[in-house]
Amino acid sequence: MHIMTPEEKAYLVGIGSASINEALGANLIPTTATAGPGAGGSSVFIRSGGRRVRLSTNPASPLRVVPDGDGVAVVHDKETITRGSIERPLCHCPEQAYITVSERCVHDCTFCPVPKLDGAIKNTKTVARMVEEANAGGSLSAISLTSGVAESPEREVERVAAVVRALRARFDLPIGVSVYPTAASTAILRAAGADEVKYNVETMDPGVFRAVCPGLSLPFILDALAGAVEVFGRNAVFSNFIIGLGEEDSMVRDGVAYLAELGVIPILRPISASPLRAGEIAVERPSAERHLGLAAMTRDILEQNGLDPRRARTMCLPCTGCDITPFRDV
Repeated sequence: MHIMTPEEKAYLVGIGSASINEALGANLIPTTATAGPGAGGSSVFIRSGGRRVRLSTNPASPLRVVPDGDGVAVVHDKETITRGSIERPLCHCPEQAYITVSERCVHDCTFCPVPKLDGAIKNTKTVARMVEEANAGGSLSAISLTSGVAESPEREVERVAAVVRALRARFDLPIGVSVYPTAASTAILRAAGADEVKYNVETMDPGVFRAVCPGLSLPFILDALAGAVEVFGRNAVFSNFIIGLGEEDSMVRDGVAYLAELGVIPILRPISASPLRAGEIAVERPSAERHLGLAAMTRDILEQNGLDPRRARTMCLPCTGCDITPFRDV
């Protein structure tokens, strides 16, 4: 049986999308992203051995997912890149109920389509129903909540905390939360019953941050992350770090080291260019070679700081579909 290699996964992540053979349609359950740079697009998950990759569905992609015996193959031109099987998502990803509470945002980060989408705001009853449906399959291992900022960061934290309290009363599962921080968000979310938290720096390059996240504060996010480690502990605080916004590798290395020294595990996330942001920002998805190199560098730094992504129970690190994850993929 073929098992996807780190190099094969990095090649797929470097492209990030695939067209899906029509013969797979009857067995395919695509998932649609409602948060972050990939919001609005559908995707599929492919599992091979211990590795998983998420590919956005795009008829114009150079990659094709085609039937291959009892599984599928991912093909570029006439060359088979890897083989595996389609995984069925529960909510957004396999094995987790990963739910966006507010699918809208008053902030205007230029890499993110969410402010352009004016999506739904889910109430506690809706989120609980979604988790119940995911749990009915018997393979649910975690609940993960993310959210934009529908009105204000403070109101959003209170909204998500109310959801966490309701879910904690009904489910004996780890709960992770990703929101924009406030001065009190860490204490509020911990008291509500959250087990892990993610505050996204987006980039550790101050100049790039000012350009792509107008009105937001990188120092404030970093202070919030440091405070979150004091409350949630090491290996329970994470931060998305987007790659492909024009940052230099030396800055990535310094940024990863800074976060790791705080006790935060960074998640190096390749940029997904959104057509809703065309003309507003120039981005370049990292190559397979760059992503592998940065992931290996991140693993070394995490190891030096006693951090291990394999101890994460919620959100992106256990999933691994979108990234090359240290200790899991390399």
